[in-house]
Amino acid sequence: MESEKLILYPLVLTLVLFLLVGAGYHSPQPGVEAGEVSCLGPDTLSQKPGMELYLYACVACHGVTGRGVPQGQLGINTPVPDFTDCDFASREPDSDWIAVTHQGGPVRGFAKEMPAFGKALSEEELQKVMTHIRTFCGDDNWPRGELNLPRPLVTEKAYPEDEAVISTSIDMENEGLVMNEVVYEHRLGARNQLEVVVPFGFRQSTAGKWGGGQLGDMAVGIKRALYHNINSGSIFSVTGEVIIPTGDRLTGFGKGTTIFEPFFSFGQILPAGSFLQIQSGMELPMLREKAKEEAFWRGVVGTSLTQRQWGRTWSPMVEILGARELEVGAVNHWDIIPQVQVTLNKRQHIMMNVGVRIPVDDAGRDTQLMVYILWDWFDGGIFEGW
Repeated sequence: MESEKLILYPLVLTLVLFLLVGAGYHSPQPGVEAGEVSCLGPDTLSQKPGMELYLYACVACHGVTGRGVPQGQLGINTPVPDFTDCDFASREPDSDWIAVTHQGGPVRGFAKEMPAFGKALSEEELQKVMTHIRTFCGDDNWPRGELNLPRPLVTEKAYPEDEAVISTSIDMENEGLVMNEVVYEHRLGARNQLEVVVPFGFRQSTAGKWGGGQLGDMAVGIKRALYHNINSGSIFSVTGEVIIPTGDRLTGFGKGTTIFEPFFSFGQILPAGSFLQIQSGMELPMLREKAKEEAFWRGVVGTSLTQRQWGRTWSPMVEILGARELEVGAVNHWDIIPQVQVTLNKRQHIMMNVGVRIPVDDAGRDTQLMVYILWDWFDGGIFEGW
């Protein structure tokens, strides 16, 4: 019974963490009432370019320049978004904008003041409108939301984000071990991201008793996206991370020395909703007598499937992890992690990923059950978008 409580503890902590901080974040709404859409023109409307479609269907609320008509002038309760604000406009993929425009705000948990255009504008026409809306952000430094690929359990993404993640790994063999990480990611401008990682865990003794929670080695990192191209579907980032020896080395919760971890991350959009992500780097300890230098490489391939076109997104993935100590006679260690990420709410800014980490080589490592819950807090609070 005691071990069951310890396994449930990280999930309960997740809920408490999100409840404490979730109410303070809000995002702009993606749109508001555009008036009666049933009067939208004849069949020849489909022949119009995106700018004309925007002026015909959207300008009454969103304005010619995309900055939006003042809320008081429109007489509505929902602020009109500013399409010229690159920080807002660049983050979401076209598919999310089209879903809201086609089906109305409630399809993504937004206000019903953004009506459903439905058959008044086809998806092809809405894509033309989106192409025009993209021109309102004139700064190409901001990576497009399509490059924000699903987050694997281990491999670091290339896209800079505003997220809070709590992850748990549970050893399924030998003495019990439950390790958790609370990750806070904060985007800094167009290309940069600050990341703070706080690990903690519980270990079962050989006598079967569980010890109290222990802090692991905390980490702080800075990421920068050096290259991104929506046309090729590619993004490349570099990250420098410092792992601080806040954990106890004697109990296995720390390395006992500061470790520098430089690495790069690469993401690539593939056909048919599929994707590839790669991460590679090194662990460089300050005191080599306490920790060994190590190189690592990680990769994941997967695809994203949308339930009933506008519904929940499922992203099954297979992740491969490799590592090797940088010394004579060292061998490569390999793990494989089949997993699936799923969006939990309509706005799709709350997600969960579940997988199993399986050692491929015989190196005494345990099979682990892994899970995380992710909150993209820029898109709204915990209670929004359900």
